[in-house]
Amino acid sequence: MWNKIKHKFEKYPARMNVARKIVKLGLRVDSNGKIYCEDVEISDVALARAVNVDRRSIKSTVEVILADEELSEIFGSIMPAGALLKKVAKNLEFGVVEIEAEAGNPGILAQATQLISSNNISIRQAHAGDPELEEIPKLTIITEKSIPGELLSKFLDIKGVKRVSIY
Repeated sequence: MWNKIKHKFEKYPARMNVARKIVKLGLRVDSNGKIYCEDVEISDVALARAVNVDRRSIKSTVEVILADEELSEIFGSIMPAGALLKKVAKNLEFGVVEIEAEAGNPGILAQATQLISSNNISIRQAHAGDPELEEIPKLTIITEKSIPGELLSKFLDIKGVKRVSIY
């Protein structure tokens, strides 16, 4: 996806940062140039503050998006992924596994979830960070109960896994 987006904004770093933030937050640009998180309108000023750009950068980014049919289709169809329970897992007595892996290694999610389910632990959520959006993308798995510490070495045995945190 980023190859389709990058070349439209590469000469304008502020616009690229705006486009990246829109995608990262799951925001949508409608045909009238308004930005939404589901059905909640996001003001240009608020988004500009979050990206640390002038609000005119928001307007010009939206104009570029709307002027391009492919970009308009992409940015008009984005949806937020929902609430990630990672920071409240402890309060809810859930477990968390964070896996840092080399990008592009297939099967890490499948093997991690197989390891968890083979220990009779139910998974509540799984979120994989996008290597194009995050400097250090992580696979975060929220479980119904804590993960036993002895599984740490088994997670590390998965091909491509560099680091694992269980809490």
